[in-house]
Amino acid sequence: MAAPKPGKPVREPRTGRPIMALLDLLGRRWALRIIWELRDEPFGFRALQARCDGMSPSVLSQRLLELQAAGIVLQDEQGSYSLSTEGSELSNALAPLHDWAQRWAERDRIEAQPAI
Repeated sequence: MAAPKPGKPVREPRTGRPIMALLDLLGRRWALRIIWELRDEPFGFRALQARCDGMSPSVLSQRLLELQAAGIVLQDEQGSYSLSTEGSELSNALAPLHDWAQRWAERDRIEAQPAI
């Protein structure tokens, strides 16, 4: 399956709106995890696979190809993967979601504490 592109129809809905293409790409299993793991430093294939809880090599390979086709991930001559400039901008755009998730987890932890 080819990586979604802005202006091209995606699985559902088939409007081709850029946000729908992005959500389709990011909604693919492990795509966000790969971007998250590459946010600070590059990794080779095996190291990236280990950081992603040992996902299958075929799935990692497919996602990396899709993320490369979308211009989010780059591979250097030594075989290491890193975020492109666009990928880094996307990672930065995801940072508020990370912050929200941290607050959500903390709130959930506090609410789960027994009342004294």
